Amino acid sequence: MAQTDTTEHVGLARVLGPAHVWALGVGIVLVGEYMGWNFAVGKGGAYAALMACWFAGILYTCVAMIDSEVTSTVAAAGGQYTQAKHIVGPLMAFNVGLYLVFAYTMLEAANAITVGFLVDTVATMSGHEGGLDQRPFIILSIMFLAWLNYRGVLATLTFNLVITAIAFTAIIILFLSTSGILGMGEMNHAALMSGQAAMPYGWLGVLAAMHFGLWYYLGIEGTTQAAEEVRSPARALPFGTLAGVMTLAIAATLTWYVCAGLMPWEYLGQSGVPLFDAARLSGSTFLMVLLGIGTLFATLASANGCINDASRAWFAMGRDKYLPGWFGAVHPKYRTPYRAIIFLVPIALIFALGAPLDQVITFSILSGLLEYTFMPLNIILFRRKWPLDTIKRGYEHPFHPLPAMVLLGLCGLAFFAVFLGYGTQLVAMIVFYIVVSLWFHFWRYRFVNRGAQFTMPWPKPRGY
Repeated sequence: MAQTDTTEHVGLARVLGPAHVWALGVGIVLVGEYMGWNFAVGKGGAYAALMACWFAGILYTCVAMIDSEVTSTVAAAGGQYTQAKHIVGPLMAFNVGLYLVFAYTMLEAANAITVGFLVDTVATMSGHEGGLDQRPFIILSIMFLAWLNYRGVLATLTFNLVITAIAFTAIIILFLSTSGILGMGEMNHAALMSGQAAMPYGWLGVLAAMHFGLWYYLGIEGTTQAAEEVRSPARALPFGTLAGVMTLAIAATLTWYVCAGLMPWEYLGQSGVPLFDAARLSGSTFLMVLLGIGTLFATLASANGCINDASRAWFAMGRDKYLPGWFGAVHPKYRTPYRAIIFLVPIALIFALGAPLDQVITFSILSGLLEYTFMPLNIILFRRKWPLDTIKRGYEHPFHPLPAMVLLGLCGLAFFAVFLGYGTQLVAMIVFYIVVSLWFHFWRYRFVNRGAQFTMPWPKPRGY
């Protein structure tokens, strides 16, 4: 009886520190510096991509501050899903959980597509006529990282820490080598960004570029998924998340500077791996090899973190019976949500093998945007129901409610930018979430574990 009880109540292991939180957040996003962001250049030119980068940086700084306060207080697996469950209500929690799973699973599929593309590019450069079949490499990358996540979170995020640090260092070295700080400068911004090339589509192009400007930072909010597995949530989560945003802002700006100074906007706006292309244009074999490794490592780190985050959200929903309780199991030896990890693998493979890259990126961005739109409501209700003097917080974000208002306004702007280029996908995704909300309200909610709805030892909300 004692052994059975222990097995049933085994939980996730608290083994992570601030560096692992940083590696999870930056690891998921850094691939956005290696690919994807440059589609913003195609939408509005190089200057538009830079403005989109900085606007998105403001948006994600607000996201990081809000997340750091709420997650360091609601330190449980599921991240924003768990926050919504405690602060807003079950229907919002169900939708936010799906936003998270779709955002990370689509991003994982995009990363796997990039791995296959990169291997094919290297094979073509090496003289392999006709390229390689990318599908085996897509499947292998997802299966390997799923196995790594299955075996334990400490090994998973330590692996992420190492390869993310290498990928970030590669960007720094490329900037130093091509900007003239180390050796001869190769930048040619004046010629590449003069006249019509500066803003080829005017201010409308700047607005359209906001869509892919989010790709510089999309996924940093995934640090919240580690809340139940860090040793000190009040210290590790705010430090890792805010340090991650600063790291990404630096990497994004340097990436734009190097690529915009080496490639015309017409080519840069459609490049599959812009940093790798920049290294090739530098003429240095060392830089080309280094950025090839950096691209591969950034892609693997992102896919690895996405598997970690999507499985935690799916696991938390299963544990509370928002989904079948079978998904809420923890491996008795490895202390991981192994069933959630295994279940999401074929979904990622379907999209990675059957959907174009820009569509997969768009679905990930849309799910992320819906999640960010929820955050201002979440923090306003959190502060209203439990003011600062009622419960202890690990971190208190400043200037409230200004970050929430800024975030809400920028989300509205980003939705309009997405609508300009991908209106059909936006409408289809909103219709999908409305349909599953109706399904949850009229059918699934009867199975929800009502006793697990409120698990935090907080006083009664003010006004109730």
